[in-house]
Amino acid sequence: MPLSNNSLLGYINDLRVLLSATEGYLDEQFCQVEDLQDEANPKFAEEVVFLFFKDSARVMLNIEQAIIGASRVKNECTSFRNFCGEENAEGCTRSFQKVKREHTILRQKLGSYFQLLRQAGPAGIATRPAGK
Repeated sequence: MPLSNNSLLGYINDLRVLLSATEGYLDEQFCQVEDLQDEANPKFAEEVVFLFFKDSARVMLNIEQAIIGASRVKNECTSFRNFCGEENAEGCTRSFQKVKREHTILRQKLGSYFQLLRQAGPAGIATRPAGK
């Protein structure tokens, strides 16, 4: 049985509250995008979200291609790009947080690694691990 227009609008409002305040997927910027929607352009927010998913997947692909052997970051970028392609907002959010976390961890670890190499001087030139 289809919902009445008032019931549908109530459900939409509840979903917006769930996605923003309760689950933290949306913030004030999303509300501002929705505020730009009017009778002349009733699908403005939907079009902006579609462009976000399209552009963010492209950006992640560019990041993947620029990665210098950072396999965990690359794997998370691939996962993020896949979620964007599926238009899975929850998956995108979780995966993007993992990308940021892996990037931060790698940056810290490589910073320490290169600091040790500088301390060791020429004798500390990296050798490739066995089996790689």
